[in-house]
Amino acid sequence: MTFYPEERIALFIDGANLHAAARALGFDIDYKRLLQLFGEKGRLIRAFYYTALIEDQEYSPLRPLVDWLDYNGYTMVTKPTKEYTDAMGRRKVKGNMDIELAIDVMEMAQYLDHIVLFSGDGDFRRLVDAVQKKGVRVTVVSTIRSTPPMVADELRRQADMFLELQDLAPQIMRHREDASQRQNQAFNQMSDSDA
Repeated sequence: MTFYPEERIALFIDGANLHAAARALGFDIDYKRLLQLFGEKGRLIRAFYYTALIEDQEYSPLRPLVDWLDYNGYTMVTKPTKEYTDAMGRRKVKGNMDIELAIDVMEMAQYLDHIVLFSGDGDFRRLVDAVQKKGVRVTVVSTIRSTPPMVADELRRQADMFLELQDLAPQIMRHREDASQRQNQAFNQMSDSDA
């Protein structure tokens, strides 16, 4: 990874794309560690996270993550999903955040030296080209090691640098403690406080 300490960096995270890539590689992301990693690479100006939310659901599994990110250093960009019926009569849910991400990248480009794009979506190739013409370096983070690969070849070629998500895993993965270990720690803490 080539980053410079004086560089102004921003992260642009396509939430659904990053989640799918990490899941395909078999790990969960620790977003606190992710922020720390890139905060150490230069001057982290902003970390944007994009996701669509199903508004009419009583409980969304994304809500706790969205709330945590919002309170812990991420700029959340959300919108409600749209429901529609396809040609076969099946109900579908749509929640594409590409336009929001592209607009934010273009608006922020003048304040940045380096953009880190967490997505493999080939639709972003032209966006990457446009900000590179403004003198901004672009790193794409995704994976070619999943089956099928999660990054479009044209996006990978356009980027100044490609970071394989699996190579970042040791630094950004969430470590799971097993339930028995947590129970033992809780029991030991209660025993210590009783003594």
